[in-house]
Amino acid sequence: MDKMGSTDGPDNLQRRWCHLRKVLERSGPFCHPDFEPSPENLSFLMGSCKILVIGAGGLGCELLKDLALMGFKDIHVIDMDTIELSNLNRQFLFRRKDIGQSKAEVAAKFINSRIPGCYVTPHFCKIQDFDATFYSSFHLVVCGLDSIVARRWINGMLLSLLSYDDGVLDQSSLIPMIDGGTEGFKGNARVILPGITACIECTLDLFPPQVTFPLCTIANTPRLPEHCIEYVKVIQWPKENPWDSPIDGDDPQHINWIYEKAMERAAQFGIQGTTYRLVQGVVKNIIPAVASTNAVVAAACATEVFKLATSCCMPLDNYMVLNDVDGVYTYTYQAERRVDCLACSQVPKTVDVPGPDAKLQDLIAILCESPHFQMKSPGLTATVNGKHRTLYMQTVTSIEEQTRPNLKKTLSELGLVDGAQVMVADSTSPNTLVIILKFGEPPDVDME
Repeated sequence: MDKMGSTDGPDNLQRRWCHLRKVLERSGPFCHPDFEPSPENLSFLMGSCKILVIGAGGLGCELLKDLALMGFKDIHVIDMDTIELSNLNRQFLFRRKDIGQSKAEVAAKFINSRIPGCYVTPHFCKIQDFDATFYSSFHLVVCGLDSIVARRWINGMLLSLLSYDDGVLDQSSLIPMIDGGTEGFKGNARVILPGITACIECTLDLFPPQVTFPLCTIANTPRLPEHCIEYVKVIQWPKENPWDSPIDGDDPQHINWIYEKAMERAAQFGIQGTTYRLVQGVVKNIIPAVASTNAVVAAACATEVFKLATSCCMPLDNYMVLNDVDGVYTYTYQAERRVDCLACSQVPKTVDVPGPDAKLQDLIAILCESPHFQMKSPGLTATVNGKHRTLYMQTVTSIEEQTRPNLKKTLSELGLVDGAQVMVADSTSPNTLVIILKFGEPPDVDME
């Protein structure tokens, strides 16, 4: 038995991995130009290759199973969530007795107990809890995420690990990312080679827009049951909730309270269709998931991991789309890099603002609402008259209170001129973005 607990002797290995050996020890017409058939390919895959799986949900469970059964033995998994009853219909590594426990830890324990020789290391935390040293230790990163913000963050982290010599990318610093996503009967898989192919930020407009409701609508003229639920969530909860705590979408008491208040408001405006399940969906932003779609997309992602780890075949170039709403339809295409990409381009990032009379809150609105930026809660700092100054910081309460008056001030009042550099920190990236203000025509963004 080796250090990972494997009981695979030479004879067992020969039988168990015979199909992989046929692929890795023989050449073929679809092989990568750099592929060299050898028994060492399987040895690397099973002995040295280190894989990081981000997410242990619907896609993550499938990915862990697929990768372990393909011979990968050193796998790490990160997930910050705990298991819920609603997960059990598609996240097959979990059982009813596991409800309330860490997804990463339960999934790792299941795989380790069922697949001899494989060792999955769980991390019950956020991806932001680890630094560059941790991520640089992996050969490949596989994402099974349901969060665009998390995708953008890990994309920025892998880009920050790249090193260049006189402008030429050092290939040894490149860690490929394989990203999968599903929504109902639709899904996609993609291969991202940081610094070479299109990254997450390059194709940000491919993600479906996040559903938001104008505050004036939910407060004054609600027309949908979602408007009533959002009103209770955004306005009534901070004022009236009996627990004096943030909303917990997994707490039945919280959901019941919101459901009852939303029913009252819906009745007041004659709106039908408010249900407990709809309340859960709005509060938790639940995206419907289908087990078969997860299985297909995870299989595609795992295949790309295998191809990249061994060079046995040319990898996906670079975006595959699956649609099995009406039959089964799939196609691939090459997503192109943006020359002005926020994350992977080397060109200065300029932001068009109306002029020096524009207010700081207008600049923040551009950063949040522009399709090119799509930030969540940007914090802005700048060097003004030789002094480093915090313009606005939302994530820290004490600083937010001190800098809130700046939102109503014009850029000129804050000492920002045409061509000024502003440092922007946001939850969508582990790195600080430097933007250059360009005064001119107003951007195509609704400032109201």
